[in-house]
Amino acid sequence: MLIIAGLGNPGGKYAGNRHNIGFMAVDAIHRRHSFSPWSKKFRAEIAEGELGGEKVLLIKPQTFINLSGESVGEAMRFYKLQPADLVAIYDELDLPQGKARLKTGGGHGGHNGIKSLDAHCGKEYRRLRLGIGHPGVKEMVQNHVLGDFAKADKVWLEPLLDTLADNADMLVRNEDSQLMNKIALALGGKAEEEKPRKESEKKPAGQSHIRQARNSNQPKLPVTGPMAEMLKKMFGNKGE
Repeated sequence: MLIIAGLGNPGGKYAGNRHNIGFMAVDAIHRRHSFSPWSKKFRAEIAEGELGGEKVLLIKPQTFINLSGESVGEAMRFYKLQPADLVAIYDELDLPQGKARLKTGGGHGGHNGIKSLDAHCGKEYRRLRLGIGHPGVKEMVQNHVLGDFAKADKVWLEPLLDTLADNADMLVRNEDSQLMNKIALALGGKAEEEKPRKESEKKPAGQSHIRQARNSNQPKLPVTGPMAEMLKKMFGNKGE
């Protein structure tokens, strides 16, 4: 069994906050697949279903984000699960908007919800961080995190959540790098791939780009006249 925990704050006041992107991600998975209706248990909203042929519990702690571990830890103890059976999805200030990173273990990065999970669930669980961008000034961080996504953010937010929901079974199969590739491509990753060179830009066969640059910068030496004769006396008539 796998627990997929989305982190966020409960209540309509916080529903659209950047800090609640974990809730949004779990909601997207719930909509896309055949899960039970949301119910209340473990001081959380939970839904049961299957992904990739394995039983999955979606959980949205209702303890407020800083105490998320109390709720998730209770669920893990009930089902006798280990940290490896947990995936936590949450917001990441230090990632650009729309970027995602997935790894096992690591630090909390100042995220109080992750501090709580570490304390109550162990540390060797998978962490799916979804970038919300940094406002650029430390004093603006709280307002940024607890502020709502702007309408313009739909351009990257919706493809991010949709792609994660479409490929959520990859979390069950531990296909982490493949999932990250799917998300990167959905968010414009193709544009970052190397484009074919035009014929005019191609370097001569057998030459490195460094050698090509050197050759193109060399001045043409005279082959006749007084200067040519002087060069021959200085260096000899050496072939290339």
